[in-house]
Amino acid sequence: MKDILKSTNRTFETPEECMQEIVKLIGSDCSEKEICYVRKAYEIAASAHEGQKRLSGEPYIMHPLSVALILASLGMDEASIIAAILHDTVEDTALTNEQVRKEFGETIAELVDGVTKIGKVPLQTKEEQQAENIRKMLIAMSRDIRVIIIKLADRLHNMRTLDFKPEPRRREIARETIEIYAPIAHRLGIRPIKEELEDLSISYLDPVAYHEIEQSLEKQSKTRHEFLADIQSRIDERVKEVVSNAQVSGRIKSVHGIYRKMYMQNKNFDQIYDIYAVRIIVDTVIDCYNCLGIIHDMFNSIPGRFKDYISTPKPNMYQSFHTTVLGKEGIPFEVQIRTWDMHHTAEYGIAAHWKYKLGMSGTAKFEERLSWIRQLLESQSETEDVEDIVTTIKSDLVPEEVFVFTPKGDVFSLPSGATVVDFAYAIHSAVGNKMVGAKVDGRIVPLDYNVKTGEIVEIMTSSQQGKGPSRDWLNIVKTSQARSKIRQWFKKERREENIIEGKAQVEREFKRNYIRLSEADFNEFILKIAERQHCKDVEDFYAAIGYGGISLMRLMPRIKDDYGKLYKAEEPVITVAPVKKKTKSKEGVIVEGIDNCLIKFSRCCNPLPGDSIIGFITRGHGVSIHTKSCTNVPKDIADADEPERWIEAYWDSGVREDFKCTLQLYCLNRIGLLADVSSMLANMRIMINDISTRSTRDGRAIVMVTVSVNGVEHLNSLVSKIEKIDGVLSIERSGI
Repeated sequence: MKDILKSTNRTFETPEECMQEIVKLIGSDCSEKEICYVRKAYEIAASAHEGQKRLSGEPYIMHPLSVALILASLGMDEASIIAAILHDTVEDTALTNEQVRKEFGETIAELVDGVTKIGKVPLQTKEEQQAENIRKMLIAMSRDIRVIIIKLADRLHNMRTLDFKPEPRRREIARETIEIYAPIAHRLGIRPIKEELEDLSISYLDPVAYHEIEQSLEKQSKTRHEFLADIQSRIDERVKEVVSNAQVSGRIKSVHGIYRKMYMQNKNFDQIYDIYAVRIIVDTVIDCYNCLGIIHDMFNSIPGRFKDYISTPKPNMYQSFHTTVLGKEGIPFEVQIRTWDMHHTAEYGIAAHWKYKLGMSGTAKFEERLSWIRQLLESQSETEDVEDIVTTIKSDLVPEEVFVFTPKGDVFSLPSGATVVDFAYAIHSAVGNKMVGAKVDGRIVPLDYNVKTGEIVEIMTSSQQGKGPSRDWLNIVKTSQARSKIRQWFKKERREENIIEGKAQVEREFKRNYIRLSEADFNEFILKIAERQHCKDVEDFYAAIGYGGISLMRLMPRIKDDYGKLYKAEEPVITVAPVKKKTKSKEGVIVEGIDNCLIKFSRCCNPLPGDSIIGFITRGHGVSIHTKSCTNVPKDIADADEPERWIEAYWDSGVREDFKCTLQLYCLNRIGLLADVSSMLANMRIMINDISTRSTRDGRAIVMVTVSVNGVEHLNSLVSKIEKIDGVLSIERSGI
């Protein structure tokens, strides 16, 4: 159990007993008047929740009191504790926010309202609910950071009492906790809440592994305590010869910390070097360096296991020396060395501003600690896609980071897995937008190179007018900051191109999913989709798709459902004449009921292996093969002029012939475009039967290319490669 929260995780016989513990914790920091306000909040909340029970059967009031107790143990102010006691009243009882405002003032009313809004979002899907929850959480955090501290305490108590939920719901809550809330606690530097949330989450997500680790720790319990006691005693004796006011203590790594290394880095229990740790807390930074020298003199240090977070703090402002050493027993252990100020920050994080009466002081250090919230808000405002919001926030909250240097010695912290493009945008958006390459430790690396701690990265830029980022960068960057800056550039500099690209994507996806509408119906249908995505008009919708703010692929399932409901649209069902038998054709097509017939492929749709096809019996020219989606094929064969001439046809599963297919490429007109297309096809060993290009009045180009492919899958692979060529806006298969 984490020390400063240990007293908060016990059972109280009555709500009044819990309330007395809260008053005991805040008594030395709050005035009599403030304590009276806390008691008043308790009386109002108890009255409002009267008769309500939790799933455990205990009175509901025990939950908000337990949340308030956690906050009191962290040293939070009376406003936070009052808001915690009242945080469920507005949502779950008849009490209104206006009544809270009247009784306790504007600040507490806003805190209660902020926590309430986070948990009350009526939206369509779980993904949208999670994304909107996170969005509101970030907005609330940016206004008053105490909102999320209350929410973290609320989540911690809910996790402690999760056993009473059904098993699927337990796993769902545990996953959300470890992916969102624990990382937020980490970024705010509140270590006890972060570690307990992680441990509780793992106990529900992977109970077998959790119990294995617990058992391994239990087996070594006696040996462990003896080992730590001996090490502490030896270190304490040596350190106090040089540094008089030093405190030496021992700790065991959290279950989740061990779990990550065992199951994510494929290590066994004995390979984890920092299960044991000794912490030395001193008065000054100079004392930290003196203690580090003593430790390295006493024990053999393990190469590559020293980390200096004092000169290079973590993003949550955590500072400490970490060094892993080997004792004479052959057991590796970690030593952490820090000052008391660093220790307070490490234990309480952002909550230390209230515990040590700094409050929301607006100091540069306080603002720096909250800058990541503004960056996340800025990045999520650039995307309308709810799932993308969740993804980017999760990636930016990961605890692991790397520290990378510029040639001038400036250090930047980035999430693990970040690329040189992320590094460029971390320096400045202008550097990222003008980037043409990168050098790591003096050698040129590809743009998707993952930077590592200690590397010196030099970004090469171009002053060429019109030079900017590539759309492909959106697929390789790790941070939401970089992704946001790239989208901003395309949104600002390439609006017309974005509209064309977005419209082409919509038309291509509609065609692929058999969504066919008249021009009037199409415009009305698209406008409804645009309004649902908070776009003011259709052009804004197309532009958002073009620059990546909206993912059309994620919208398509909902669009197809809407289309089916509004227009009762279905893929054409073809009714054909009765059949007798199937025979093979030399052209790789099986036609039902006809032996050794002459086959010809219609030019109106150019069918390929993999397409759904149908045959039409011509007069004197055998059977003409069409795709079922061809405009010349009736939607209902029974209503056709000569239904008996339409006949079922199939591709032979063993067909291996090459078929000609014509593609129409809509492109930005530029020098070298045709050469790039030809080179791409040559690299893929695609036979080019014909290729031509012409310019359009709007300054763009249309490239017509006829190639030989062996089926639809081959064609789709080819199209996906051509789409990546710079300047290619859309591709259509001729005749369809």
